[in-house]
Amino acid sequence: MTEKQSDSHNDFYQQLVNRRKPQPLTEESLREAQSNWSNLQPGNQKTEQLFPAYFFEGFWIRMWAFFIDLLCVRAISVATIGFLVRFQLVEQSDSLLSVYGLLAAVIYYGYFILMTKCNYGQTVGKMIFGIRVVSLEEEQLSWQTVLMREGIGRFILSFPGLGLLGYLPIIGSKKKQQIGDYISQTSVISLATLSAFTHQQEVLSAPETAHIHIGKSMQNE
Repeated sequence: MTEKQSDSHNDFYQQLVNRRKPQPLTEESLREAQSNWSNLQPGNQKTEQLFPAYFFEGFWIRMWAFFIDLLCVRAISVATIGFLVRFQLVEQSDSLLSVYGLLAAVIYYGYFILMTKCNYGQTVGKMIFGIRVVSLEEEQLSWQTVLMREGIGRFILSFPGLGLLGYLPIIGSKKKQQIGDYISQTSVISLATLSAFTHQQEVLSAPETAHIHIGKSMQNE
């Protein structure tokens, strides 16, 4: 390994260490990173958007992000349904078929569907933990994909027992996909890892500039 390659790899690993401070990425940056990785695959003829396996986020970070999202859904429900119950416009009920239950379902599914589609694959919880839903077949999440994942997928995962089984594939899947990801051809990636990969590509695409920059840094020390 040459000195330039060693320095660029050190920069890459340093980015991974600093994943607590992920850099915000635009949709353009995301598509560019997908394209860069696909270009590294010799003879690749697949239409799906490829990511290396280490881009995909595992169970625990996604669980904590989901927990934050549940708090957000709860806050919205209290502010809306709670208001209606307080003024006796809606009667509180445990039945899913009641007005109360239907409103709660609309808020729950509406939150995940609208946030995922309108906020580039990120809910509040995902924004906090620096992760994002991406499609493996589309450059941008379509309404159909989002409805499949956040509507049908979450409906399946909401059933006790069946929901647990739906999350188990994350453990053995290279792309860390739960049942909703499988039916919608999506997964969840780490934006910190994506930022580090993008930075590495920039360094490798301009090795002379990077070498000069590193040389100046060593002189300053």
